[in-house]
Amino acid sequence: MHPVPLVATTRGYPPDGALAGGYAVENIHYGSIAVVDVAGRLLWSAGDPDFMTFTRSALKPFQALPFVLDDGPARFGLTRAELALLCASHSGEEKHLVGVTSILDKIGLDESHLACGCAAPLYYDAAGLPVPAERRWRTVHHNCSGKHSGFLAWCRLHGAPTEGYVDPAHPLQRAIRATLADCVQMTEDTLPMGIDGCSAPNYAMPLARLAHLYARLAQGSADARLGAALGDLFDAMTAHPDMVSGDARTDLAWMQAGGGDWVAKIGADAVQAIGIRSAGIGIAIKVADGAVRALHPATFAVLDQLGLLDATRRKHLEQYRAPPIKNARGVVAGDIHAVFTLDKPGSEPDFGQLIKNGL
Repeated sequence: MHPVPLVATTRGYPPDGALAGGYAVENIHYGSIAVVDVAGRLLWSAGDPDFMTFTRSALKPFQALPFVLDDGPARFGLTRAELALLCASHSGEEKHLVGVTSILDKIGLDESHLACGCAAPLYYDAAGLPVPAERRWRTVHHNCSGKHSGFLAWCRLHGAPTEGYVDPAHPLQRAIRATLADCVQMTEDTLPMGIDGCSAPNYAMPLARLAHLYARLAQGSADARLGAALGDLFDAMTAHPDMVSGDARTDLAWMQAGGGDWVAKIGADAVQAIGIRSAGIGIAIKVADGAVRALHPATFAVLDQLGLLDATRRKHLEQYRAPPIKNARGVVAGDIHAVFTLDKPGSEPDFGQLIKNGL
């Protein structure tokens, strides 16, 4: 199986324009989708549900899992909001900086120990604002600084060296890899490893395995094997989605729409994972070319096709359904919209529907 067309971009004159001609497809973004139940059974898919996918930041709750399993948050007195930051790709807003600094204070370290590097806060891009050229960014501004503060907390909890904590051979990273392999029921040597943007090891897995992780995360304390820890992570993320994400960010929007029932985490290069507690499912999406602009319409379409969008949720998320493409003058030149239909296992793609959707 291979990735299939998920999202198309269009260009042209709008039907009511002076040179009315409608829009024509300009670009097609391919990808794959997997929807599984809490047992890992594939329910719906598009493209290749076993597409080997680097999880990127969608892995963050499970990189925090060894620390939570060892009762680290309670040992250091972390708040629920601070636990959410361990799972975050935060926007570098003041509340995020305060939260990361608080975690570091509680474990007796400071930001000089963070190995994530420096990066401009994601807030500016999300808000459509220019990044101030005169600012000098600190390590706490990096969207992964919450995750890294959790890494350091694990080291302090276990008396492990804080130096070199992102090295794959470090006890922390060995614990994460072993825990992850057990969660996805794969051997450690079959989890391809790469270096993430923050220098920590990251792992690839079949897309359906990522969906299964989120189906289990969404069940939280009801999970048979990791209930208490997954419950803590789910509760933290859904209670504080603004700490996991930030203003004008998509994970905040998905979780707000879910009203405590949906847990969501985006990953770089167009990865999205969502767990739906009430439906007992996990969703994982990967746009093959890494185009984030295609990810959000694809996510909206999955939720819509699964019947998860009532009128209130649809209104809250409408901006992601088919966002317009505008030129430098703000003139609408086209849009970005989903073109796929989810299939049940064993069914053939509906080419008639693809044509109807604009391909």
